[in-house]
Amino acid sequence: MNTIRKIILSAAMLACAPAVLAQNVKIAYIEPLSGGMANVGELGAKNLGFIIDEINAKGGVLGGRKFELVTFDNKLSPQESLVALKSAIDQNIQYITQGNGSSVAAALIDGVNKNNDRNPDKRVVFLNHSAVDPDFTNSKCSFWHFRFDANSDMKMAAITDAIKKDTKVKKVFLVNQDYSHGHQVTKAAKAMLKQKRPDVQIVGEDLHPLAKVKDFAPYVAKIKSAGADTVITGNWGADLTLLIKAAKDSGLDAQWYTYYAGGFGFAPAVGDAGVGKVKAVVEWHANVPNPKAEAFYASYKKKYPDAKDEFFYYRMKNMMELLAKAMEQAKSTDPLKVAQALEGMKYQADMGEVEMRKDDHQLIQPLFIGTMAKAGTPGVKHDLEGSGYGFSNDIQVPPKDTALPTTCKMKRPSK
Repeated sequence: MNTIRKIILSAAMLACAPAVLAQNVKIAYIEPLSGGMANVGELGAKNLGFIIDEINAKGGVLGGRKFELVTFDNKLSPQESLVALKSAIDQNIQYITQGNGSSVAAALIDGVNKNNDRNPDKRVVFLNHSAVDPDFTNSKCSFWHFRFDANSDMKMAAITDAIKKDTKVKKVFLVNQDYSHGHQVTKAAKAMLKQKRPDVQIVGEDLHPLAKVKDFAPYVAKIKSAGADTVITGNWGADLTLLIKAAKDSGLDAQWYTYYAGGFGFAPAVGDAGVGKVKAVVEWHANVPNPKAEAFYASYKKKYPDAKDEFFYYRMKNMMELLAKAMEQAKSTDPLKVAQALEGMKYQADMGEVEMRKDDHQLIQPLFIGTMAKAGTPGVKHDLEGSGYGFSNDIQVPPKDTALPTTCKMKRPSK
């Protein structure tokens, strides 16, 4: 009888084994899916979902486990984001991702740190795809946080290197969103321009509420009145689109150095007024000549041909590929083991080698600066959102030139 029981028990365990092995690795996506920035959050979910489908189609991780995207609407609120984090932890989700809004990211870093200290059996890793406050990989660095976008200082370093060679720049106006990211952009622009182009005059600066301004005409009037020939802005989403659309409507004749002009909704709204004037610093755009990236982009557009479903978040591809590589290296999905594997990891990504710097968990990667142009002009094969406008590939910044020093004093969990 005991032998029969053992046989039955062994058979039951074998029957359960495939289900255990096939258990999905869930990724909690905490972003605005309602409100003024919902279009950004929704598109990011579609971009990330496609990347996850591509990885799953190639076999997933650890012998067949699949990634699964679970979305949470944070309404661009730090408080709502902490509610979403708790819900994700209650669902035993061990990996979260977010990027829209550094104020949100700051709350999540704090929430993840506290959870992981109090509940070592329910640890969570925060994969930051776009929140670029430099403090997150400096004074506020965390072992549980990994950033896959260049921080705002790194992007400003690339922009000011370009301005150093741009003799047309004489008078600069700074306009940014009134929260941590916007403050950092303003601060970095002042410091780096003073260092690299002391002859350039900063003729004005302005901060405005995040995702609340509907009419940017008063802000543009200040820029015109100051006589600026160049504007630097870290604005994103509707705040960038509406700002430059107001500049277009007012007839402002200035060039723009931006962080996010290649983002959703921008090219169709600005149109011809951006040609030759609007620049963006990015980790990828569709007109960077690269066969692997071209093939990926073509595959995405085949599945999502609608203009509203444009692809923007190539850094999410780096994020998921590095995560999968770390899990394979760790032979586990355990957050501690995966985080340890991610530290210092180098990976040959489509756009070149990237490195997750161990000192601060900041991804070091190439950056590109492009200028808005009409599709069909030399070097501009692809447009954005069916607008007829895309970005040229003017400057490539190698990884070593984007790697700024860090003040991070990483506190790692004991082994």
